[in-house]
Amino acid sequence: MSQVRKNDHSLMKVLLGPVISEKATMVAEKNEQVVFQVARDANKSDVKQAVELLFKVQVDSVQIVNQKGKPKRYGRFEGRRDHTKKAYVNLKPGQEINFEAEAN
Repeated sequence: MSQVRKNDHSLMKVLLGPVISEKATMVAEKNEQVVFQVARDANKSDVKQAVELLFKVQVDSVQIVNQKGKPKRYGRFEGRRDHTKKAYVNLKPGQEINFEAEAN
């Protein structure tokens, strides 16, 4: 099945930002993966194309995780945090994303 490449403008909206947490750092060091917060309607091929377009790296594979929002209370008001979607991106050997260099 041939992949249909979305236009670059729609791919820019797929990645919402990197996930900076203790778990994401451990995964990055141990498995050479990068974790991104992605749009709720994004799929694996969208994430792969977006990472390759934005960071000029080659992606090996992508795993997607849907995270349900936690119920929270604000005083007497009950609410829920938003549901989120994370993508664990495996880069091909020798590839690296340096967020400090990308910011400049």
